[in-house]
Amino acid sequence: MKPVLIAAVILLNFLMAGYYYKLLVKKQIRPALAMWVFFLLAVALSLSTYLKEGNFGIWDNILNTADLFYVGSITLMIVFFGDKSSRFNRFDMFCIAVVAAILIFWFFTQNHFVTNLLVQGILVVAYFPVVSRIVKTKQNHENYLIWTGMLLAALLAMPISEGQLALIYTGRAVVCILLLMGLMMVTDLKNRSM
Repeated sequence: MKPVLIAAVILLNFLMAGYYYKLLVKKQIRPALAMWVFFLLAVALSLSTYLKEGNFGIWDNILNTADLFYVGSITLMIVFFGDKSSRFNRFDMFCIAVVAAILIFWFFTQNHFVTNLLVQGILVVAYFPVVSRIVKTKQNHENYLIWTGMLLAALLAMPISEGQLALIYTGRAVVCILLLMGLMMVTDLKNRSM
């Protein structure tokens, strides 16, 4: 069962990434670059601390492993094909400074568990730029299929996540995605009723 779920999570991430590239290049979505940069930094740090904390391999936290490819490739695509609204602002720079502070904390303490938990906080904060843009513009520029795919990948990874940190990573992803999709729906419903 575990190999099937691992393959499903990887395949789903590859398919979502390809679809995301298509939407981005055709300018059908306008993702927030800052959110994806935060994701990339935090996902890489999360996987690193997870692997250092226990006797686990990359397949034991498959969502984190697959996310590293997914967010890394999307971040690069946004850099090359994103529009000006996806660039960094002052809040984004503050968040990057927080990520740097967590890296420094990890370097000096070598406390992998606490660092991983701090990273999960950054992964929550990574949603703020897209949430802020939806709230400020009162428009949803996100794609439901992409976020549904990310939610499905997290749900598929949950039963095969090994260790407390992998479960925290996966559970955090499910909650954050559901909350963001809720905001997307509320925004779209408000715009339709106007």
